[in-house]
Amino acid sequence: MAIRNWTREELILAFNLYWQLDFGKMHSRTPEIIHLANIIGRTPDAVAIRLTNFAHIDPYHQQRGVKGMSGGRKQVEPIWNEFFNNKEELIFESEKIVAEKEHETIENKFADILMGTENLKGDTKIREVKTRVNQNFFRKIVMVNYSSKCAITGIDIPDLLIASHIVPWSKNEDERLNPENGICFSSLYDKAFDKGYISINDKFEILISPVLKKKQKENYYEKYFAHLTNAPLHLPKKYLPKKEFLEFHFDTIFKK
Repeated sequence: MAIRNWTREELILAFNLYWQLDFGKMHSRTPEIIHLANIIGRTPDAVAIRLTNFAHIDPYHQQRGVKGMSGGRKQVEPIWNEFFNNKEELIFESEKIVAEKEHETIENKFADILMGTENLKGDTKIREVKTRVNQNFFRKIVMVNYSSKCAITGIDIPDLLIASHIVPWSKNEDERLNPENGICFSSLYDKAFDKGYISINDKFEILISPVLKKKQKENYYEKYFAHLTNAPLHLPKKYLPKKEFLEFHFDTIFKK
């Protein structure tokens, strides 16, 4: 039987899934791998191998001495490089391909997050759909990175969690979808971080704004903020918050 080479589409779908799985789940019994194998006509073993090919070129795994499987490096490396050169386009393309393989339109698959875009037209609609789909993907990879737990409280109820950007979405297009630009917070601390009432230093410790400290006599300050001063952030499994992004937040958003 002739070996069927992987197409670019199939590699993009494997890459899409790579970001959504823990390394320990990259085996043929994982339901997400079985599902992808079914929709692209591959075996779960073949998909699992492709995921470990991506792990082989992932700097995170290289730094910790996990080699993955190097055999498919030449096939997966162009996709990896394309992602880091143009994250927004490749992620949106991958989500569209997944929807097509599942015989859905992207509008139907993401109906919950696209609510309100029905009456938009032309380029305006395309931009809004793309933005929301990509933001949803960013949320998924941040949630995986933080084991679906708030980095401050440990709350593990997904409905109560936000994938917070360190450098805001509007401030740096190139880093919008970088997992190092995301922290998983519960709603209260997401808003406090977004508005500059808390920040994170280069030791991954929590900083409380002097503006917020003026509320020290309030019961809510004692309950929700007092104990956080210099408390360590619960660190993610893979991609740490990038220190340059934390510096940006401290310099431009943190209320001093």
